[in-house]
Amino acid sequence: MKKQFFIPLIITALSLILTVAGRLFKNFADFYADNIFPIISTPYVFISGLITVSLGELMIITAILILIIGIPAMIICLIIRKTRAKTIKVSMLASLWILAFIVCTESLNCFTLYGCTRFSERFFTPKEHDNDELKQVYSLLIDKCNELAVQVPRDEHNRFVLTIDAADECRKAMKKASGQYPQLKGYYPKPKPIMFSFFMSQTGTAGMYFPFSMESTYNNDMVDEILPEVICHEYAHLKGFMQEDEANFISFIATTGSESAEVQYSGYLEALEYVHNQIYRNEIVSGYGLTDEISQEVKNDWFRFLPENYWEDNQEKEIIPTETVDAVYNTAADTSMKLNGVEDGNASYSRMVNLLLDYYFPPEQ
Repeated sequence: MKKQFFIPLIITALSLILTVAGRLFKNFADFYADNIFPIISTPYVFISGLITVSLGELMIITAILILIIGIPAMIICLIIRKTRAKTIKVSMLASLWILAFIVCTESLNCFTLYGCTRFSERFFTPKEHDNDELKQVYSLLIDKCNELAVQVPRDEHNRFVLTIDAADECRKAMKKASGQYPQLKGYYPKPKPIMFSFFMSQTGTAGMYFPFSMESTYNNDMVDEILPEVICHEYAHLKGFMQEDEANFISFIATTGSESAEVQYSGYLEALEYVHNQIYRNEIVSGYGLTDEISQEVKNDWFRFLPENYWEDNQEKEIIPTETVDAVYNTAADTSMKLNGVEDGNASYSRMVNLLLDYYFPPEQ
């Protein structure tokens, strides 16, 4: 029994040491991301991908059932069974192995990678950007969205609809982007829809990367225009890019480089929303007039997450109030990012705008 307890404790300790080393030594984290993570992740992703449903979601459901059923069952066994010591040992051993699995997979597939050199430092030369450059990007994105909006399929309400195999096109797009960013090379599994997508909608989440199952998953209830961008975003996490702004930018590069107009439109539309928000957040009044140039087709599609009347049509699914779920999830996500060294937490998503400026306005050579 001592050996049985010792092994999961060693695994947990070594995993924690790996995370700390990745956080303290950037060169080590970079080496891990470039040379070790691909060797670990590729077979893991392939095996996980053989299961058609989200393995990570099943794990979470199992964990909830253990808490609801397992703990009371253990207490009952302690009361009615004579072999209480054995019950305690078995319960402790099971708990230690579960802890070891969680800490190990989180460290190998997520936490250590947060210590890597920032994407902007690795691929771009630092440069200060001004409001004029931000307005130029805003204008460029408006033009691209307007151009693509009349090329993509639309429904009877003049809103964008997907007619392609988004997963297949996104895999092609990521492989094409790997020519520019080699870390993106390798195998991409089929992304998986979440069974409990309503709960995902309550949190305001479009996609999710599960480090303990190495899966890219997405909210199956969201509108079509978001899906390609979300799939490529989650694929970026699979390749070790944990920072949300970096995953956003990689998704932009992949989607806009796709041969499919539908995938391109999804990427440009998402970028336009971020830049639009930054223009108004910075109170760049001279850029407000550009908003009038956005076509009606684009306005029909942007800043949408869920279909019309979604909450009314799914009211019976609301077990916990949406406001509560959203607040708890956002607090947890924000705290998790800050613990991983992302000082601005959830706000880090919008840092994608800085990467767009670096991309469109590199320093003169």
